[in-house]
Amino acid sequence: MAEIINIDQLPESVGLKVRPYLEEMIELLGNNLITAAVYGSAVTGNYLEKSSDINLLLVCEDVDLGTLKKSLKLISKGIRKRIAAPLFFTRRYIETSADVFPIEFLEIKENHRVLYGEDILSGIRVDLKNLRYQCEEQIKGKLVRIRQAYLEVGLKKKGVEALLKRSLSSLMPVFRNVIRLRDEVPPRRKEDILRKLSEVFSLETEVFLTIWNDRCNDEKIGGEAAEIYLNRYLCQLEALAEAVDKT
Repeated sequence: MAEIINIDQLPESVGLKVRPYLEEMIELLGNNLITAAVYGSAVTGNYLEKSSDINLLLVCEDVDLGTLKKSLKLISKGIRKRIAAPLFFTRRYIETSADVFPIEFLEIKENHRVLYGEDILSGIRVDLKNLRYQCEEQIKGKLVRIRQAYLEVGLKKKGVEALLKRSLSSLMPVFRNVIRLRDEVPPRRKEDILRKLSEVFSLETEVFLTIWNDRCNDEKIGGEAAEIYLNRYLCQLEALAEAVDKT
């Protein structure tokens, strides 16, 4: 049986799901598998058993259709247990892609636990210039998409509230990484990321935290209040985009 490591560093419920899944995956992939790691909320302390997915990353010597096909049944079973379909990488892909996906690779580098094989993820290197470009693109792109989405859902009773929650959640990795652009160490907990972001870029903390608490604790922002928060939220994103552009 292949040795699985660091499983005790994960939330107990995550470990109970991941161990049998990973044992079967190791048997399926054999010597093709170089590394298996868990990343994301199961590592950062933001994991919520009822709503969070378990995210796995597999590094293989080769990732062809045959490799993917032999894993289909296991991955389908895992999805029913909130184990998301894994990311399949090759070593070469990681080495040549950090320049175009700096946010994603930094998040993986800093928030992962190797469960099998060698740790090739800790050696990822990212140029901060590339990071700034992607952060600015993500924030400005999100501004456009939020405005468009508002036109689609603005007349629905809970449309604006849902839009706020989805948007803020999707921007969390970007927020964490723009903090790096000011030579600051980004926190792991998401509430702390929002506080640090507001401090570093002189933004309104309360706007972000209210939306986040609505997402996590269902503290409702309803009716006209949701539109007020949307307007304030958009103003903060515009200010952040301007600041990142000048960084």
